[in-house]
Amino acid sequence: MIFITAKFRILPEHADEWPAIARDFTLATRAEPGCLWFDWSRSVEDPNEYVLVEAFRDGEAGGVHVQSDHFKAAQRDLPQYLAETPRVVNFEVPQDDWSELGEMAVRR
Repeated sequence: MIFITAKFRILPEHADEWPAIARDFTLATRAEPGCLWFDWSRSVEDPNEYVLVEAFRDGEAGGVHVQSDHFKAAQRDLPQYLAETPRVVNFEVPQDDWSELGEMAVRR
């Protein structure tokens, strides 16, 4: 799978509305057949930063994503709300889902 984590610094005046601003893009991406997950979290240290954790089945699915109309619309529409260019880590991993964190195993 292709695993991507990106940090988005939002302009302070738009930070509280970011989930609504990115909603159409988020829903359209989650509906892609090759999308495994596309999840936003807000930083507990910086209220203007959101972290996006996303995964796609493979490179082909990632390519379909970046060529989609909703991705192109996001490229056009979302930067006006950003304080800086998002930072990203993108790599391929030999799995297709989350693994358990054995060091914190819950045994009941």
